[in-house]
Amino acid sequence: MNVIVCERPGLLTLNQRPDPVRLPGEVLLRIRRVGVCGTDYHIFRGTQPYLSYPRVMGHELAGEVVETDVGSALRHGQTVSVMPYMSCGHCGACRRGKPNCCRNIQVLGVHCDGGLAEFLSVPERFVIDAEGLTLDQAAMVEFLSIGHHAVSRAPAVEGERALVVGAGPIGMAVTLFAARRGAQVTVMDSNPMRAQFCVSELGAVAAISVDASTPERVAELTGGEGFDTVFDATGNPKAMEAGFAHVAHGGSYVLVSVVSADITFNDPEFHKRETTLLSSRNATNHDFQSVIEAMRSGEVPTDKLHTHTAALEEVPARVEQWAAPISGVIKAIVDLG
Repeated sequence: MNVIVCERPGLLTLNQRPDPVRLPGEVLLRIRRVGVCGTDYHIFRGTQPYLSYPRVMGHELAGEVVETDVGSALRHGQTVSVMPYMSCGHCGACRRGKPNCCRNIQVLGVHCDGGLAEFLSVPERFVIDAEGLTLDQAAMVEFLSIGHHAVSRAPAVEGERALVVGAGPIGMAVTLFAARRGAQVTVMDSNPMRAQFCVSELGAVAAISVDASTPERVAELTGGEGFDTVFDATGNPKAMEAGFAHVAHGGSYVLVSVVSADITFNDPEFHKRETTLLSSRNATNHDFQSVIEAMRSGEVPTDKLHTHTAALEEVPARVEQWAAPISGVIKAIVDLG
């Protein structure tokens, strides 16, 4: 089968590998669509903290069932999404119902080879029914679930002022689900077109550009108090550190981004505000199911989020282009036919 391999930072190749052999308890999938996300761009650039090379990327996956165990709830040809977080099921985090941060987690396309391939075999418990969605939509469930999970991490959002810093796909997903929960969402990004997209399409009420006037604009929008909840989705250490200053007294700061860096903050300010600091990692089955339900009911503008498409063999030439801010990419999807 054809696969795309990131041999080392900056080098993607189209390779041939044997088709996977399905093991008992697994589902053999024909991969039909693969979303490309910030993690993949970080892998390509060599800035993803949990990865070794070479690696087959791809964790935003939509496929069709090819083969399952006898008695499986899945059927041949069924459209599915894949939860790419291969959790162990027995560590402390898994026992507490938090497999998204499993101690032994293996994320497809990061810790182990992923789905930029024609076929993939995975345990059935990670295969999610996506009937009623298009293949393109099914490939978008994972990144939307990341945003849904981040919003669920915040202690309270309904009726509060929320700030989403970073208007990439994950920040857009956070914006969408925070607004759906009743938050008054402001989006901050250095790209004003992306921030304004969140206002026009995703339910945000205001957009802020990152420049010298940012502190004054934050004060203007919040009466000088700051935001009740701030979400960082920038993947930028300096932006993550700057975000502490935007949190209101008694507010919360949710770090959605992961970076290969130490993050520091001013302790007197942190204590003075009694800030609640939270991380958000991956997503859960509940997040996937909630996102799929929202997509089935037409509450997610997937046609606006999906902006670029390429065939599998075009990926080595396209990823570097897509990663550039001037490309206009929101969500690029690889079409395997």
